[in-house]
Amino acid sequence: MTTEPQRFKILLVPEHVEGADGASLEDSAVRAAVVQATGETGASGYPRYAGDGMVADIDPRTRTVEAVLVDGDELDYGLSARVMS
Repeated sequence: MTTEPQRFKILLVPEHVEGADGASLEDSAVRAAVVQATGETGASGYPRYAGDGMVADIDPRTRTVEAVLVDGDELDYGLSARVMS
């Protein structure tokens, strides 16, 4: 039996930021949010998480953001959403 994480921290960072080093990603983030599992499945087929103005479908196995809305809008060009544990 696998248990999906109940919360993630999402960082919105400029696309040009390289690497997955948590400290450098946090330093480069223009916004951060802690999202919690809603118990729903998003249109992408992955579990939906929400909080702090963000709604995201996240693949809990790979920790990839499959879809995201920020304050009800799509993510601006030039930004990417990264998941922190």
